[in-house]
Amino acid sequence: MSTVVDRQPASHKKCVLIVDDDLELASIYQHLLKTFNYEVSTATNGKKALEQLLSRDVDAIICDLRMPELEGDLFYSTIERVKPYLCRRFIFLTGAADDPKYHSFLGQVRSPVLHKPVHPERLLMELQQLPEA
Repeated sequence: MSTVVDRQPASHKKCVLIVDDDLELASIYQHLLKTFNYEVSTATNGKKALEQLLSRDVDAIICDLRMPELEGDLFYSTIERVKPYLCRRFIFLTGAADDPKYHSFLGQVRSPVLHKPVHPERLLMELQQLPEA
């Protein structure tokens, strides 16, 4: 299968933060993105991701909804208060989109919501469509 997704130029790697408590899945997406010349960091929950984002910005945030300590919706709401310009860089990647707990939140955010399992090409296409930093 040929891909319609372009690799990032090696001279300007975009930084992506993957926020997911599923370590195996996060590792798979990290490997995929590195293959396409993205600089990738990971966090296992919103609290750890928030700590990273307080010290630096990223070009994209791929975030699960259901996680321990600080779930994706609350993490997004926190970022909205401290670094609102990052909110347009979120992509939600989740298996919990049908959970009634998240319906209101997902109806309000303008971020893409991808349902797990996500085809790698779809994730890459969504990343390329995010607004520039």
